[in-house]
This record gives sequence, C-alpha cells and structure tokens, in this order.
Amino acid sequence: MFDWITGLVEQTGYLGVFFLMLLENVFPPIPSELIMPLAGFTAARGELSLLGVLVAGVAGSLAGALLWYHVGRWLGEERLKRWAARHGRWLTLAPAEVDQATAWFRRHCHMAVLFGRLVPAVRTLISVPAGIAGMGLAKFLLYSGLGTLVWTAFLLAGGYLLEDRYRDVQAWLDPVSNAVIAVLLLWYLYRVVTFRRHVPG
Repeated sequence: MFDWITGLVEQTGYLGVFFLMLLENVFPPIPSELIMPLAGFTAARGELSLLGVLVAGVAGSLAGALLWYHVGRWLGEERLKRWAARHGRWLTLAPAEVDQATAWFRRHCHMAVLFGRLVPAVRTLISVPAGIAGMGLAKFLLYSGLGTLVWTAFLLAGGYLLEDRYRDVQAWLDPVSNAVIAVLLLWYLYRVVTFRRHVPG
C-alpha cells in the first residue's frame, strides 16, 4: 500500500491527495497518517505547494465525511429504531437507546463532531450519527471542517518538517491509532455479549 500511495501522490499531485483522503474516510484501512506526511514531504521538496496540499487534503476528507453524513440522513432515527428492534444485539442498541443517543447527540453535536474528527476510526464514524440526528449541513461542514483542518495540518506539518523522515509520523501514530481501534472493537464486543433488549414494563 505504501508504494501505491507514494506513486499516486507523485504522479497525480493534488488530485491524488484529494482522492486518497476521500478514500481514507470511506475505507479507513487507507491511513491519513501515511498520506498527509508523505504529501508534506513532497511539498518540502518543492514539488507541491504546502497550501495546495492542505486544501486538497481537507477537501478530500470532507467529501468522504459528507458521504457518511448523507448515509446517516438517509437512515434516519425511525429506520434505525426499526433496525434496532430487529437486530439490536448486533447494533448494540435497543430502540429506547436510539432515542437517548440521538437526544444526547443533538445537545452535544458540535463538540462531538469537532473532536470526533480528531480521533482515528471515530473520524469516519462520527458523520453517521450527525446525519441521523439531523444536524444542519452548514453546521456539520463547519465543525467537521475545523476538526479536519487541525488533523490534516498536524500530519502535513509533521511530514514537511521531518522531510525524508516523514514515516516517523506514521511510526509514532500507528500504535495510538491501533490502540483506539482495539478499544472500540473490545467495547463493541462487550456490548454484543452483554446486550439486553429493553422491554417496557
């Protein structure tokens, strides 16, 4: 994957950065922790503009987030509750919990989206509840954009400053990303095993 990402960025420049960051949000195994430091290294060599790479990375990431946001809008609260009634164990949600989760998200959607975009794995997932809760598109783009800008600029700066040692950024972030994903997976498995359907008394 490393050689493919490297070749795509070198051959297609900003378009490649945009495309890879779009894919990273749709298909998380493609890591932004590798894409943006590599783009920063390329900018440090003078082959690409630092600002242009930043714009391409943020735009691609937001395009991917918008896809999942619209999936959430299409799914909607009522459809999710029907799915929870039928497949609650695998969703780890009972219909009543859908109401509670949606109400919580509506109260805290701004901060949830902003900080969610800074956390590996959660970066992609946070767009779905934003859509389900009916968060306004303008507000979603604003807070998602801010979080995306911070994350993308951080990775880009790392690659730019480290230059040919840009892979050090990935080496440092990989264990953190893997730990977050492992915790999320363990939490999901725990929820599946301990799931109890809420039945009104």
